[in-house]
Amino acid sequence: KVTDPTAWGALTTGAYCYYNNDSATYAATYGKLYNWYAVNDPRGLAPAGWHIPSDAEWATLETCLGGASVAGGEMKETGTIHWQSPNTGATNSSGFTGLPGGYRYDVVYSDVGYSGLWWSSTMISGQVASALQLRFDNGDLFTFGQSKTSGLSVRCLRD
Repeated sequence: KVTDPTAWGALTTGAYCYYNNDSATYAATYGKLYNWYAVNDPRGLAPAGWHIPSDAEWATLETCLGGASVAGGEMKETGTIHWQSPNTGATNSSGFTGLPGGYRYDVVYSDVGYSGLWWSSTMISGQVASALQLRFDNGDLFTFGQSKTSGLSVRCLRD
């Protein structure tokens, strides 16, 4: 668990935190935010029999849900208890129940209620790994490169 922003930004080993370093407010709903080094740690972040999905596995889910332009809505929790209005396209027909846990980048915590971001196990380059995002204002599933020092959510997939 790393709360210091200077230490967090300099890490090349696995770490986690809670949004705004506030476990009392955010842990029960959104869980932890992990840097990508935790995802790739040889000790294994996922429990036995599970793993962090690769880009190819996320793409399979996206395809099964009808493509990037609708998959996000099918993955988001419905309503506006956790998501900001309008929570466009949210049906949760996939059962994924994606929540808007936001992210951490060094000293900045942002987007809780507005977006959920999850790591992929796929590395893009030395400082960048692949991530996925769901947003409150559309039903898309976005895939993009993110700095490995960012704090994002993790979803495990059964082996």
